[in-house]
Amino acid sequence: MSVVMKRIYEPMAYGAQPIENCYWHGFMPDNGPHYPSVSDEINCDFAIIGAGYTGLSAALRLAKHSADVVVVDANAPGWGASGRNGGLVSVGGSKLSDKQIVARFGQEDARTYFATERAAVDFVEGLIVELSLDVDRHSKGYTFAAHSETAVSSVKDYGAQYQSRYGLDCEFLDKSAMAEHGMDSPEFHGAVNLPIGFALNPMKFILGLASAASSAGVRIFANSAVQDIEFDDGFSLHTASGIVRAKKLVVATNGYSSDDVPNAFASRYMPVQSNIMVTRPLADDELTSQGWWSEQMVVDTRNLLHYFRLLPDKRMLFGLRGSVRASVQNMEKTKQIARADFDRLFPKWRKVETDHFWSGLICMSRDLVPFAGPIEGMDGAYAAMAYHGNGVSMAPYCGALVADMALGNQTMPHAQLMQKKMRKFELGPLRRNLLPPAFAWYKLLDRI
Repeated sequence: MSVVMKRIYEPMAYGAQPIENCYWHGFMPDNGPHYPSVSDEINCDFAIIGAGYTGLSAALRLAKHSADVVVVDANAPGWGASGRNGGLVSVGGSKLSDKQIVARFGQEDARTYFATERAAVDFVEGLIVELSLDVDRHSKGYTFAAHSETAVSSVKDYGAQYQSRYGLDCEFLDKSAMAEHGMDSPEFHGAVNLPIGFALNPMKFILGLASAASSAGVRIFANSAVQDIEFDDGFSLHTASGIVRAKKLVVATNGYSSDDVPNAFASRYMPVQSNIMVTRPLADDELTSQGWWSEQMVVDTRNLLHYFRLLPDKRMLFGLRGSVRASVQNMEKTKQIARADFDRLFPKWRKVETDHFWSGLICMSRDLVPFAGPIEGMDGAYAAMAYHGNGVSMAPYCGALVADMALGNQTMPHAQLMQKKMRKFELGPLRRNLLPPAFAWYKLLDRI
């Protein structure tokens, strides 16, 4: 059987080139665990496609209930978004405002969704403690920074919404107070410190989840792309060298999904590129010169946002959205844009070398909210995806949610809006053509 997966980006997006220079790869052990490929026929109770945060969290949840679980991945744990993101654990997961969520889905379900976002952060923290994971944790909550004077009011409004949601005080910082807190940049005109969340090393987190899953009896198979799914009184997952047969199925492929594995996903998800740059370690006098020494993780108010933080070894991680093609030329262009943005935000670091740059795919839904629910037309199959760039917290939580659904044992907050069938994007298989005009509009708004 040949691979004919219907994916909407160029082949480069699904290969090794975008992560050849990923900083997090330095935290992979030289002689790490070897996961075999699927061969012959394997039988289990639950099969999970995808060995990222979603899939491994689901596997751990199922294993706690003594289930026989098999996880298959086209590559290996840590290869996809779970091993190449910015490491921000915070509330979020939707691209809608609080008011839009309430208007679209109703006050009661909106309240449940906000509780879900908070529970997701607590869930990740719980996993780290329970599994004794060393993930280089730092940052007390996160900081939301106004990229223009006109954006200061929106920052204050968001802080007020946050207080209303969770009953927690938020600290507003004007421009001078930001400098006093070690967050001095000509780009920012005010910010609000939000108390929920923290930062972590995403590679250490995913490798820790994989190790814990293996120790719990989960069988993990790498380099085993699922090319076809047959379902009739169970599920048969066909790979190039074998078959996995399972009673129930969880699909956990997020931005690396395919329109035909399963067919129910066709046109119902939108991968979007995110890019990260990391500098060399910064000396103390360089930090002082710029006036930025805070270890807070920061997200700005742009529609095509920047996210950044000073890592424990004093490197600055700097991420951005906005690229729409996967090619060598576009990757180099995006790197130049990232460098120009970085130099504008941190002018004293214009000559600081950037040792690492890489990219990956996040995922959006048409309704702009996460999905964690049953796959229509496939009784006994579930999926979780579309975290809108906040997968470090939402993905493990949603993995546990669908595991509970598969077990018939739901105990955690799970908004109904997350369980609704995902709507199709306009233009279907050509939906990526929607991104250039949308991003052009966002860039215009970000200049206002």
